[in-house]
Amino acid sequence: MKEELKDKITSVVLFLVIIGIFAVITVFVMIAIQELKGGNEELAFVESENISGNNKTVDDDIQTPQIVENPINKIESSNSNTNNYSNVEVDKYFYNQLDEESRIIYRAFESNKEKMKTGTYQIELGTSFSDVLSQSNGQEKLGEYYQSAIEAYTYDNAEVFYLSPKKMFLNIETTTKDGNETYNVYINSGNEANYLADEFNSEEKVNQAIAQIESVKNQILQNKTGNTYEDIKMVHDYLVDNIDYDSSLSKSNIYNIYGALVNKECVCEGYARALKYLLDELNISCVLVIGTGRNSQGQTENHAWNYVQVNGSWYAVDATWDDPVIIGGGNAGTDEKYKYFLVGSDEINQDHSPSGQFTEGGKTFHYPNLSSSSYSN
Repeated sequence: MKEELKDKITSVVLFLVIIGIFAVITVFVMIAIQELKGGNEELAFVESENISGNNKTVDDDIQTPQIVENPINKIESSNSNTNNYSNVEVDKYFYNQLDEESRIIYRAFESNKEKMKTGTYQIELGTSFSDVLSQSNGQEKLGEYYQSAIEAYTYDNAEVFYLSPKKMFLNIETTTKDGNETYNVYINSGNEANYLADEFNSEEKVNQAIAQIESVKNQILQNKTGNTYEDIKMVHDYLVDNIDYDSSLSKSNIYNIYGALVNKECVCEGYARALKYLLDELNISCVLVIGTGRNSQGQTENHAWNYVQVNGSWYAVDATWDDPVIIGGGNAGTDEKYKYFLVGSDEINQDHSPSGQFTEGGKTFHYPNLSSSSYSN
């Protein structure tokens, strides 16, 4: 009887020893697997742009302009005069790359920015384009000038989030005097109720939205230091710490500063436009960049980020990828939060490829030349 009891005790002890050995082996295997991964924390999270499986990241609101012809035959005189807005001074990054014809249209937008908040104000270009339109391909050329102007304007001015370029129409009014044709050009909403974004479809709503944005802006910028590096970091940290990435791509305003600063939910273009908007307010040179990015899974996706200038040199900042979506929840560590902060071309070009063509068939813009090395404070 004692021998049977002894055998049972021995069997139990042996079983427990085997279980213990198996547990130890399992722990060592898990540690070994983690070591093989090289401690690369990127494997623990997915960058925001890969969540939905949808490559659309840049708002497609900018489209080839719709042209409306309004021929008025045998008119003795036209009430419209040449208007090239030469008295409007503009010095912005993409504006400076435009042809003079596109600059006229850009300056018209800039001159009428306040009035455009109504969504119904007619922007007069007068007879500035008569020489262009007298050519056989005149309408096509005018369309190209307009396309370049509206692209440059919306990428230079993140604050005009409330405009909907796809609701804007180019109107060409032809008049005849003494056998000669003159072309009066203006921009309006055509058969649309207005050219405002659906969420801000009245001047009152536009002003309310602007007030909300400026309230957040003032809250952020009250912490400015006057030191370029520290102020860029302050804005970057606010965006990373307060914005959630919208992986559904279905919510409103996810491509603009309202979504980023008021709703605090957006996609990469919202992050990039918000960074530009806030740095513009601080008089820190900042450019919106679009192109593609290759995420940690090796997948290429459309993407948007920024180039900023510090002490005369340009560096890349990608606030979206500094705010990764963590698998299983949690917050990114310091290394992830600043992985794409003020980096040079040697680093950013490993997984970011900029494209200066904002829309298919549109003008190809160029970006600043980045410092090859990252910023060292």
